[in-house]
Amino acid sequence: QVQLVESGGGLVQAGGSLRLSCVASGRTSSSYAMGWFRQAPGKEREIVAAISWSGGATYTANSVKGRFTISRDNAKNTVYLQMNSLKPEDTAIYYCAAVLTHLRSTYYRQSYEYDYWGQGTQVTVSS
Repeated sequence: QVQLVESGGGLVQAGGSLRLSCVASGRTSSSYAMGWFRQAPGKEREIVAAISWSGGATYTANSVKGRFTISRDNAKNTVYLQMNSLKPEDTAIYYCAAVLTHLRSTYYRQSYEYDYWGQGTQVTVSS
């Protein structure tokens, strides 16, 4: 079992920045690819960014490309989402997710592929 705890959300003005963190605990000796998803009110959950176990391969959704960056520090069992130039449409609950994998350089983009989920952290961007 792996437990994921997100932090770093909050209220920010448009154009501002936030950095989300997700700390994994439990069975962290195994290898996990990680992802960030978000869900806005009345909308389906969507992928924001994903990163392979090694950190060498990443994916960023078109809607946030050039503004958001995913990274990880395996020594700290932590994955980050740096969010710059935030827009009101980025307002959502952001979820961290993990999937057990033996593939070092593969990321996963579909929510059904993930085994573990955090509780989410609210990001609100005011105009």
